[in-house]
Amino acid sequence: MKNSGEIVLETELPKAPPSPAPQPASSLPGHLQDLADRARGYVEAASSANTRRAYASDWKHFSAWCRRSNLTPLPADPQIVGLYITACASGTAERGMKANSVSTIERRLSALTWNYTQRGMPIDRKDRHIATVLAGIRNTHATPPRQKEAVLPEELIAMLETLDRGTLRGLRNRAMLLIGFAGGLRRSEIVALDCGRDQTEDGRGWIEIMDKGLLVALRGKTGWREVEIGRGSSDITCPVVAIETWIKFARIAHGPVFRRVTGRGKQVGPDRLKDQEVARLVKKAVLASGIRGDLPEAERVKLFSGHSLRAGLASSAEVDERYVQKQLGHASAEMTRRYQRRRDRFRVNLTKAAGL
Repeated sequence: MKNSGEIVLETELPKAPPSPAPQPASSLPGHLQDLADRARGYVEAASSANTRRAYASDWKHFSAWCRRSNLTPLPADPQIVGLYITACASGTAERGMKANSVSTIERRLSALTWNYTQRGMPIDRKDRHIATVLAGIRNTHATPPRQKEAVLPEELIAMLETLDRGTLRGLRNRAMLLIGFAGGLRRSEIVALDCGRDQTEDGRGWIEIMDKGLLVALRGKTGWREVEIGRGSSDITCPVVAIETWIKFARIAHGPVFRRVTGRGKQVGPDRLKDQEVARLVKKAVLASGIRGDLPEAERVKLFSGHSLRAGLASSAEVDERYVQKQLGHASAEMTRRYQRRRDRFRVNLTKAAGL
């Protein structure tokens, strides 16, 4: 690498020497092997499976780019990382690939940082080869964030009307939409629920049905939290009734709450739903209900996702902001305000207040 302050272009990079052969790890005494195995389990529990898959995919992408560029990903080199994110921003990191968005580049950078740390060679993101390049990418390519549209109560009711109450799949989907909205839950939180505590290894929460509502225990990024979902004013739109109905007719007493419906819609399998199913359900119900029918179908699909349910609660609940913040599990009120898509728009008219 050149020692000047300039970033070296890809075409000027010298051929990197072959990476040294990995040294064999020192063996632990037999009585510590169980602890080592348990420590590995805790390492995996520190991040979600989706995060680990994304980080592994990004590391694979970076390693492939290094091979094509005749470089080595190890040891950590800020200059190589700076060139990589430049390639991502310019669309040259992979043949036929479009330029990555700023958010994708930031995620890839986070993935590299995590992977290097796990290998015992942390990389300094404040190094000029990374920080300066990233700042330039943001200034050049950043666009206003495109938040998913919030599903408001009247729209949710229209979506529910498109579901068949006489089928198991329809009952399940009603329950998912209603609990997702009323609980302000993420799609991963919806499908990770069990019928009771400590029933499955992959469960990340459970439900408890009470007289006044539904108590949901959730394990999130910052620990456990409880979400209270009260009963609705009508059985048709009550999330608790929807859950009770689904569990009753699906004959679920133990394990995952939301499962695949098999056998031409007449049987309920043992497998937990994937979180992508929640997003597909929202998009399909939006299209079927005619919400935002003024837009082409392709644009309507892009506007809504599983997060639209969570944003819908924040945008609709006319209560003190702190209660919404607690329900969504946000650490700050500022984050909660980002979810309140339409609630406060033009509520205060400063133009008229100023006398115009």
